[in-house]
Amino acid sequence: MRARLYAIRPYSPGRLVGLLNSKIQPFAIRAAKHAALVKISVAVLVFLGLASCATFPIASTENVCSIFRAKQSWHSTAVNMQEKWGIPLHVPMAIMYQESKFRRKAKPARKTILGFIPWKRRSTAYGYAQAVDGTWRNYIEETRSQGARRTNFRDALDFMGWYLSKSASLNNIRIDDTYNQYLAYHEGWTGYKRKSFEQKKWLTRVAGEVDALALRYQTQYQGCADQLNQGFWQRLLPG
Repeated sequence: MRARLYAIRPYSPGRLVGLLNSKIQPFAIRAAKHAALVKISVAVLVFLGLASCATFPIASTENVCSIFRAKQSWHSTAVNMQEKWGIPLHVPMAIMYQESKFRRKAKPARKTILGFIPWKRRSTAYGYAQAVDGTWRNYIEETRSQGARRTNFRDALDFMGWYLSKSASLNNIRIDDTYNQYLAYHEGWTGYKRKSFEQKKWLTRVAGEVDALALRYQTQYQGCADQLNQGFWQRLLPG
């Protein structure tokens, strides 16, 4: 029996290209879609990651919930300060509002000569906590916080926790007594013992305002603490 031979017809270049395209294109489309999805996913994760640590303008500095929602890292800093020094966070936050309005480079107003020529500043107070040079150095030495800066919120709030806790022990002031804590913060531990504030009616008035703000902060925080403590990622999830 004679074997039958079949002629193999070669593909033309055009047909060969068409055949290859028909096989490759679906794969290429799937690969492109996958790559696009990967890029979108990465972009979303980067955005959410940045959003979780981003800061936004504070809607109202007289609302502690508004402050902590805008400055998420400030909330964790305040909680850590409270745990470290035992000072309720609404106390130093109210004092900081009075001292600097949460401005990182706040300085006292300058004195004037003849009522209009700028002169020296009234003190060396500086930063969020308006800590003066000498007291800041004492804090650095006692807590071994070399490198701490008065323009850093975490360092400034830790300084306030340290100072208010010492006021509690040195001046026998309750840690939640914002009125007297502010007087000691303004006058110093020795000045408070001497009751120098009694000759400053304006200062006792301001202390009353700080105390009232601290009470508002305390009430406000009780209403938003649970949400703030959830963290950014948990807040994204539905109820």
